[in-house]
Amino acid sequence: MNPDSLLPEELPAPEITLLYEDEHLVAIHKPAGLLVHRTYLARKEKYFAMQMTRDLVGCHVFPVHRLDRPTSGVLLMAKSSEVANSLCQQFTEHSVRKRYLALVRGNMHESGELDYPLREELDKIADKFADQEKEAQSAVTLYQPLLNAEIPFSSGRYPTSRLALMALEPLTGRKHQLRRHMAHLRHPIIGDTTHGDGKQNKFFREHFALNRLWLIAKQLSFTHPVTGEAMQIEAELEPEWLTVFEGLGWDDDALSQTPSLLVV
Repeated sequence: MNPDSLLPEELPAPEITLLYEDEHLVAIHKPAGLLVHRTYLARKEKYFAMQMTRDLVGCHVFPVHRLDRPTSGVLLMAKSSEVANSLCQQFTEHSVRKRYLALVRGNMHESGELDYPLREELDKIADKFADQEKEAQSAVTLYQPLLNAEIPFSSGRYPTSRLALMALEPLTGRKHQLRRHMAHLRHPIIGDTTHGDGKQNKFFREHFALNRLWLIAKQLSFTHPVTGEAMQIEAELEPEWLTVFEGLGWDDDALSQTPSLLVV
């Protein structure tokens, strides 16, 4: 049976992986496609990361940040409102470091810092009464190319297709910031149906028989709000990433020689 034809309540439950837990915090690896929490716009959905984490660890959890539904990777939650407030303050003060990996269109050879303000993206229903003329907000992203590839298959006007593996670090937290910033740089993230390249997405989806946004929250660094310990939590790449790496000619030797994920 085609999973796309199933009703939400009939779909198999997604799998979350526990990355870290103590008496104050819990971090999971959220799969692509899983919502973080219930929303008015997702009333028909059955599975949510918060509820699944609560069932996994046996206590209520509080969100301290968010990941877009199509983005996978490290998702941190608190076990009390006090700890959640402390962590949220760290996010507000931009003292939490968030590092992502992304596959993008085209080759890239230089690292940089993009300071490009973004207007708030409003939902037609949920944000119906929001200020439609709000000024663009400051948005800053560090980016670093790790690997480049060119494969002998056409995805458009050229006989070959070029792609790059990027390390990205948002210094601000605007909605869809990484997706919008990479699109601004003319290197949209593969699989981004909102800000990306439709032809490239279609080619990639059909060529690799994989359909997702190729963006993962790889590392999260912060100060433990209770112990004061420096924390770094990292998610493993899902198997489909390794399938794509192989198809792009990136073997273990190439991957081992990439620069650090840390964008400096």
